[in-house]
Amino acid sequence: MKGKLSIVGFGPGSKEDMTFRAAEVIEKADIVTGYTTYIDILKEFFPDKVYKSTGMLKEVDRCRMAVEDAMTGKTIAMVSSGDSGIYGMAGIVYQIADEMNADIDIDTVPGITAASSAASLLGAPLMHDLAIISLSDLLTPLDLIMKRVDCAGIGDMVVAFYNPKSKKRTEYLEQAAAILMKYRSADTPVGIVRNIGRKDEETIVTTLSSIDYTQVDMFCTVIVGNSQTYVSDGRMITPRGYRI
Repeated sequence: MKGKLSIVGFGPGSKEDMTFRAAEVIEKADIVTGYTTYIDILKEFFPDKVYKSTGMLKEVDRCRMAVEDAMTGKTIAMVSSGDSGIYGMAGIVYQIADEMNADIDIDTVPGITAASSAASLLGAPLMHDLAIISLSDLLTPLDLIMKRVDCAGIGDMVVAFYNPKSKKRTEYLEQAAAILMKYRSADTPVGIVRNIGRKDEETIVTTLSSIDYTQVDMFCTVIVGNSQTYVSDGRMITPRGYRI
């Protein structure tokens, strides 16, 4: 029997923010494969499944393992937090399947990405054109990342920063903020959301010049408004342009 591999985005982490389709695919899978931290989250919701996991920086091994299991005729769910097609496992799974000439069925199951879930907690900051930029330079050179930040600044785009800080990357968000301040005011609203949809969820609304970088870590998503974004009653709002 031909195996199947579904690349599943399960959203920010809570069962409530998981799509019906994602939950159904996970339930029907013979094996659920993913990053160890994500597997630990899903075990709470799907305790009876068979799981396989790998640690950080083992994405290639993880995807190869999932493809190999699917090639035996099994139904596999490769899980990613957020949306599997946005900084998730979708691309690398297709690449590895092509490399291995795997005769399996592959589909992608979308989920709520961090920018959307963070925005829902902050109000309505993503109502106009936006850029999603990861500040991780593990796979992308830092100078290219900052060039993209500069382009977003020139275009007056709302910017959602993923992976804003780690133990080694302590100043990248500060560098990005300095670039954006060339194009927008110091009091531009900024939202910081930590542990979206999980325990200890926290939301902070501040300004571009007043970011407390000690409050930002690898579990945060940071949204910087454009020149029109404002704060009302603690909520970030970016006008779409309607006449009211």
